[in-house]
Amino acid sequence: MTAQHYHGSCQCGAVDFDVEADLDHTVTCNCSRCKRLGSVLTFVPRDKFTLNSGEDSLTEYLFNKQKIHHLFCKTCGIEGFAHATGPDGSAVVAVNANCLDGVDPKSLSPHAYDGAAV
Repeated sequence: MTAQHYHGSCQCGAVDFDVEADLDHTVTCNCSRCKRLGSVLTFVPRDKFTLNSGEDSLTEYLFNKQKIHHLFCKTCGIEGFAHATGPDGSAVVAVNANCLDGVDPKSLSPHAYDGAAV
């Protein structure tokens, strides 16, 4: 599969975004945060992600090494995406496939990342 256009949002709709993503390369993580959230993540370059609305509805959470900016809706609490700097120094966005319209995350085959060991 190649990158396709997806629309996403939080549960209440206050945070709305579009992304060009390849869902053949998703990741689950067992770190203390991702394990609890149950996120299925796809990573995209920053220029492939557009926040349409809701910047003022977002709040940020940093933990551990404080390198990943976890952003979630102040109203409904859903984390649709996070942003960070990738290993190569480029800006990346981790998008939660659970928040994408028309996507069944259970149909994906994510790679299991051992974030608990990091």
